[in-house]
This record gives sequence, C-alpha cells and structure tokens, in this order.
Amino acid sequence: MKLKNLKTLGVAALTATFLFSCNQDTNVPAENMDSQMAAPSQSQVIPGQYIVVFNKDVSGDQGRAMQSYQKSQDAVKAQTLKLMSDSGIKGEVLNVYSRTISGATLKISAADAEQLRNTKGVSYVEEDRVVIFAPPCGTPNGAPCDGGGDGGGSGAQETPYGITRVNGGVNYTGSAVAWVVDTGIDLDHEDLNVDASRGFNAFTSGKDGKSLDDGNGHGTHVAGTIGALDNSVGVIGVAAGATVIPVKVLDSRGSGSYSGVIAGVDHVGANGNSGDVANMSLGGPVSQALDDAVVAASQNGIKFALAAGNETDDANNHSPARVNGSNIVTISAMNSSDSWASFSNFGNPPVDYAAPGVGIKSTWKGGGYNTISGTSMASPHAAGILLLGNPSTDGTVSGDPDGNPDPIIVH
Repeated sequence: MKLKNLKTLGVAALTATFLFSCNQDTNVPAENMDSQMAAPSQSQVIPGQYIVVFNKDVSGDQGRAMQSYQKSQDAVKAQTLKLMSDSGIKGEVLNVYSRTISGATLKISAADAEQLRNTKGVSYVEEDRVVIFAPPCGTPNGAPCDGGGDGGGSGAQETPYGITRVNGGVNYTGSAVAWVVDTGIDLDHEDLNVDASRGFNAFTSGKDGKSLDDGNGHGTHVAGTIGALDNSVGVIGVAAGATVIPVKVLDSRGSGSYSGVIAGVDHVGANGNSGDVANMSLGGPVSQALDDAVVAASQNGIKFALAAGNETDDANNHSPARVNGSNIVTISAMNSSDSWASFSNFGNPPVDYAAPGVGIKSTWKGGGYNTISGTSMASPHAAGILLLGNPSTDGTVSGDPDGNPDPIIVH
C-alpha cells in the first residue's frame, strides 16, 4: 500500500454512468459472470448540477477550523452563498463538503458554472452525474432481478469459500468499525451488527429518505462479507461481528449521484476514526472531486477498500478505483481456483490485491442470503482484513491480463 501518484488520465471514451461493481446473476457458471454495464450516455449528466471545489490556499479551509461537523458545514455553506452573491449567481445549494474537499454542489446554469471555473478561490468545477446500478434481469436459470435469497437464517452456519481463502472468520474484538458506502444495510438482519446511529443518508425525501434500511440488497451483501456474525446461522464474515455502519448513497433502485457519494465520503471523513475501514464497492468514470475526497478522508487514518470495477478495463480509467494512497487499496476479483475473474478491471497500479469475487454468498435484504459476483464482492474481503490488521499475501492470481499478477490478499 505504498503511496503512489494519482494518475490523471484524459480518457475520451469513459463510461458516462456511475455503476456498482457487481453482477447479480446467482447461479450461472463462473466464466459467464461478466457484468453487463449500461452503455455510455451523455444523458447520465444531471442537467444544471455542478460540483464546485474551492481552492483552500485562496479561500481558506473554513470547515477544518470548526470542531463541530455541523458548524463546519454551516461555514462552508455561508462561504458558498457569499461566493454566489459576489459573482451575481443565482441558484440552489444542494450539498456542501467541509471535512474532505471544501466545496458544494450547486444547481446553476452552464454559463454560471463556466464563470465559477474562472473565479478566484475556485479550484475546479465538475458536472454532477447519475449513479446507476443496472444488473441484467432474468438470468438463464430464472434468477429474479432482486437476487432472491434464502429468505432468512439457515439451519446451520456456512463459511463461504472466500472467507476461508483469505483466512477470515476471525471473531473481531477491536473498536474500529466498517463504513459501508452503498445502498444501506438491512438494519435488523440477525447475522449483522449494525450501528445506524452513526449512519448517513444522502436522500432527504421519498422511501429511501426515511430510513438507512437497504431496499436493494447490495450494501447488505457487502456488510456480511466484512463482518457477518459467528452465531450458528447463515454465514460468517472476515472480521466476524464487526460493527457495520450504513452510508446510504444509492437508493433501492441503485440510483444516486456523484454529489451524494461525495457527501457520504465527507460524512465518513468527519465522523470516522483512525483505524476504521470504509468500503466502496462502486465505480465509474473519472471524478477528481470524488478522488480528492477519498484521499483526504484516508489521511485521517481511515482505511479505504475500493472495488476495481467490472468493465474488463484499466482501473486507472475509473473513480474511485484509480485512487492511490497509504491507507487505500484497490481490489480485483478472482474465483475459487485463484484464477482471474473475466469481468474484473486490472492495472497495477492502482490495483493492490486480488480477492474472491465469483460466486460469493453473503447476507441480503429482508433477512436473507444471496450468492452474487463482482469486484464489489472482492473489496469487502479486503475491508475485513484491514479491520483485523495489516494485510498479508498468499500467492498471486493466475491469468491477470496486465501481465503483472495481483497478489492475493489474506489475513
């Protein structure tokens, strides 16, 4: 996990959507598990929404000066409103960021966004984009879109092969927690130790704005691989019994925005402690704002596990997978034979390790269990290991397309 330079690639053909790194086909053969991502589309830009990041050297770091996170948020909002007023810009402040990047998401015209790009005190401006999870429905074996599940606790506890492969299943006794930046977590799942009191919800209205509960299943699956309880039912996680905290940035349909994901990372940066772990099983086109937020939060001692992505592409083309740092690992996927998962992104850097990501059984929404595949499933194996301590390695993955085989992460 040595510090590496961030690569800023100007890639014209980047996917315009921002997608989960997973595939919900439950029982198809391993080699048919490649994710079917949505096609590039400029419609995925959210019209009239822009992420504005301040230059702290010019405008100061007002958020960092406040001990209270709420006061730091208020200070940055006041700074934002003053900037808009001084520039003669009318619009709406949708989000503010104060503990990672310093900035805001604004609803303004394209002309006003261009004006802000050339305003003293502004570092850069990005278009906001839609976050979409788009799994293929109705697999050949009839798996439903929501992934099904076993409908409740099983009669006897099962240790998924991935947990065994990474030397997991260790009862966690530490005080650090896992922040799951995802679709929420099934709050009353019998196999999870969930702390919703410290959670965050990017949604303020509608069904998903009412609760941190997981209406999709993906976040619950990630949480189970990290820390499912050793309790005689269901499955067991890498760091069994670890506290998992829902950071809900995507709704029950798997939809959200860049701005919402950055708000979730800012919450983690403000409320997390050194030694905590944050898992981000999501990815998409390059976003400097998201990358900068992850780097800043990691500098507080929070360890980030990032999915490499499922586009069979160089991970350097995707955020946050391309981010590098001393507390950041990017994870590719392999199967139960230590062979490369055909859907996985590659490239070292930024990929640090490979982990099991094909046919992974874990917890699911509604108290159930489900078996799905993707680098989304590989990343939480690493997150659990990071909770347990410093990672080790055991061999390398076979068939890595970049010719530099990723080491297999283990506890």
